[in-house]
Amino acid sequence: MNTDESSLGRCPDCGEPIPSAWLLVEYERADGTEGEWAECPACEDVVAPE
Repeated sequence: MNTDESSLGRCPDCGEPIPSAWLLVEYERADGTEGEWAECPACEDVVAPE
């Protein structure tokens, strides 16, 4: 679980932390859980932070 509110989590590709300012989209999945897409400032990919 992510306890740092200024970070969305880590990039699944490069492992770098993703600051909350890099959030692109928040959405609700069909099962009712929330998802996020963000741009990784290190590798510049759009990812789902882990």
